[in-house]
Amino acid sequence: MDKKLLMDNLFKEAHDKGLFDGTWLFAENGEIVSKGAYGPRDLEGKLPIQEDSIFDIASVSKQFTATAVMIARRRGLLSLDDEITKFFPEIPYKGITILNLLHHTGGLPDYTDDDWIENTARKENTIPDNNIIIRYLCECGEEARFAPGEEFEYSNTGYNLLAAIVEKVSGVKFEDFLLENVFKPAGMNSTRVIHRRKDNETVENLAYGRFFEGGKYILPDDSKEITYVVPLDGMAGDGNVHTNVFDMFKWDQALREGKILTREEQEMMWALSTLNNGEPSGEDDSMVDLGIGFKVDGYGFGWEIIHDEKLGLIVQHTGGWQGYLSYYVRFVDANRMFIILMSHYETDMRGGYTFWNAVRMIAMGEDPKPIQMIEDLEIKNPDKSKWQSYVGKYEHKDEDFYIDEVFIKDGDLYATLFDEDETEEIKLYPLNDKEFGRKFGYAAFVFGKNCVKYIGNTCKKI
Repeated sequence: MDKKLLMDNLFKEAHDKGLFDGTWLFAENGEIVSKGAYGPRDLEGKLPIQEDSIFDIASVSKQFTATAVMIARRRGLLSLDDEITKFFPEIPYKGITILNLLHHTGGLPDYTDDDWIENTARKENTIPDNNIIIRYLCECGEEARFAPGEEFEYSNTGYNLLAAIVEKVSGVKFEDFLLENVFKPAGMNSTRVIHRRKDNETVENLAYGRFFEGGKYILPDDSKEITYVVPLDGMAGDGNVHTNVFDMFKWDQALREGKILTREEQEMMWALSTLNNGEPSGEDDSMVDLGIGFKVDGYGFGWEIIHDEKLGLIVQHTGGWQGYLSYYVRFVDANRMFIILMSHYETDMRGGYTFWNAVRMIAMGEDPKPIQMIEDLEIKNPDKSKWQSYVGKYEHKDEDFYIDEVFIKDGDLYATLFDEDETEEIKLYPLNDKEFGRKFGYAAFVFGKNCVKYIGNTCKKI
């Protein structure tokens, strides 16, 4: 199979379909097989994205935070069994260890779920640095989500706190610790933790992340709906690493060569975690249920862990922040890797998932399945005789996501959705007489007699 040709054509198709603006790199056995760039790196569309353009990789940053912890551990500055109150006695959550934070089993409240830091920043007219996470934990008044080790719950707060701990035990700013102990030794000369708004910094060759609002792309800073991007710009540990695809390739090579972490340390990071009851922690087969993606066996230290029958150990992480998407996969045993950096969200989630899945399949040496947009699946000239029976208001059973109302507009079926505190009007695309899809979502809505079903929930018509 010609992986270069397949990969090159796939990214062009994704760009042409509006799914991809950004850069990519696929390497095998230490050699770059496919790389490229599409789209503009400015809002006006005047400057093209370059292959070495810089992106915010969001939560892919977590593997670097975990690496910093391992370096501090090697130097005797901390132990994985240390409780967080050893470093910050004022924190009111007891019994949580560094290992819990690495594995997302600490049970701390997550600052991204409420507005405490955003409101505090606005009230004090500042963009706080990452130390605000200590104040948040002391002053937010939130109960612990669960006892340490009882559950797995992805926690940005935990990784912010890990960064604060590394900074405290080393006596070096976390951003500088990563620069001097990880990025420079790995040869990642274009990689840094950057706080563009907080430090009023202009980043050369930055691909500006764009956010779709009001029928057009805007900068997240100018959004009327997403107000937290600027106030949270000073956070570290859970995100804000800025890099390019070539530096992420160097990172892959540095790990293979043991430049930053020994093989033993890396194996510790990739060991599957368990809960207090002995059950695996962080398992996820949601993508497999949708017919795409890997079955994730569990979460390590800043990595999702996968064991494939043919290709052996695979580690990966995704990242998403307003305007940016990233996907980094390392085939540890098969000596392959790919990195995708994007400057806007997918315009069609189904199309985006099938695109990412096709990249994964090529990297695995399999023939890729085609990209499928919702328009590719919708019935052309559908029978609309039953649509009027679907129209109406529906009960609210799920507080985070529900259909409020279904209506017909301009001959098409629409729904008003409530999704995580936001209300949006969406078009429903007919997949058959009763089943409908939407652009920004993978699950289908299935209409029955005076009800609609979605993601295992049934809501009755009022």
